Amino acid sequence: MKRKWSLFFVLALTTVLLSGCLFPEEEKAENQVPDDLQLASVQKAVEEFQADTGVLPIKTRDMDTDIFIKYPIDFEKLIPKYLANAPANSFEKGGLFQYIIWDPEVKPTVKLVDLRSAERIRELNIRFMSTYYPTFKEQIADYVYSIDFEKIGYKEDLTVQSPYTNNLLPLIVTTEGEVYIDYSLDLNIFLKENNVKPIPGEDIRMLLVNEYPVVPAYSLPYTVDENNEPIFMYDPTADKEDEQETTEAKQ
Repeated sequence: MKRKWSLFFVLALTTVLLSGCLFPEEEKAENQVPDDLQLASVQKAVEEFQADTGVLPIKTRDMDTDIFIKYPIDFEKLIPKYLANAPANSFEKGGLFQYIIWDPEVKPTVKLVDLRSAERIRELNIRFMSTYYPTFKEQIADYVYSIDFEKIGYKEDLTVQSPYTNNLLPLIVTTEGEVYIDYSLDLNIFLKENNVKPIPGEDIRMLLVNEYPVVPAYSLPYTVDENNEPIFMYDPTADKEDEQETTEAKQ
């Protein structure tokens, strides 16, 4: 069920929402990068809306939705009282970013999702549909593999441009058939450049969330090993065990 919803959400989100990126505005450079002034104006509007209504201006998403894309901002609730228009770099205006709320229960903060990443994943999922299942290449970690792009008709491996660096990040696939972006390279650079030494077991993606306006959407959890190197923190069997325990408890 989780696999079906995740695939449906990515396909629906990028097919419908990214259609906005076909407008001429997308070619403007200012619509392709985060903008502090636009972020600040949306943050102010969100805070005023919440103060007046007691709720956040967000769209409803399934509980299983990835935490980084779970709370998209509904600009229709903000316009025109709290905000004159949606930001120029938002998908609503033909831009490349989905505006979301991060940490809605404690400190609601406006962040961005780079929808070019979603488009790459959508493209790959469509190709997988023709082969009925992802094409695994080499095992990277437990339950995580690189993708054999040649077997699904690509001459070169698909990559995603990092929202943090100029790196081209690889796409990976799990044994559950889910496609993700591998942020290992960016995380490793961040740890070294900032001399950060997280506690093993800590999700180090939060370092990027705290530092940048763009969140590492469509990614698996990461932590560090004994050498302070990023490693995947992913075990789909744990989720199944939790679901089984929940089901047995209800019975």
